[in-house]
Amino acid sequence: MDLNNYIDHTLLKPTATPADIVKLCDEAKEYKFYSVCVNSCYVFLASNELLNSKVKVVATIGFPLGASSSKAKRSEARRCIKDGADEIDMVINLGFLKHNLYKSVREEISAVKDILGDKILKVIIETCYLTEEEKRIACHIAAKAGADYVKTSTGFGTGGATFEDVKLMLEEVGGQLKVKASGGIKDAATAQQYIDLGVSRIGTSSGIAIVTST
Repeated sequence: MDLNNYIDHTLLKPTATPADIVKLCDEAKEYKFYSVCVNSCYVFLASNELLNSKVKVVATIGFPLGASSSKAKRSEARRCIKDGADEIDMVINLGFLKHNLYKSVREEISAVKDILGDKILKVIIETCYLTEEEKRIACHIAAKAGADYVKTSTGFGTGGATFEDVKLMLEEVGGQLKVKASGGIKDAATAQQYIDLGVSRIGTSSGIAIVTST
């Protein structure tokens, strides 16, 4: 399958302007990317820019820290769906996970998924901050909570996707959930390696470079 079909064409910089988002959407249509991934404030704009196209809109919530309240995450998810989001990428509460508050983490994910219904929920576990055991636990919590994907990274942490983390995630929940690799993927060879491992989506701000270098 062509690489473009795997790519969530991403712009999440805090300085992104409305003009930048319009450009992102134009690029996604031109290169036939699977989706654009934007911060929640730009979901309505992106949805309108992508009307009558096949490109989907992915919105981030609780981004990039995951430390906003569960109520805030639920409210943000509702707004994103109302504004036209097709999918949600949600950051888990890392502090809760590290303090073994697994029930709270699971209930938060479940509550957001309930709002989404049949729309896709990707759970960002931010692997760079977790031990191997915590990564495995996070994957299982996401599966138990009804998520559709686990995702490696926000791209704003101390590290992005790694082959080792993706292998671990696929090993833990590959039969139940899909995996999205995100963070630091900048060339076609690397993207292809992740796809060969078994990821179903690539999150990158380098999508054009990836598809034009093949």
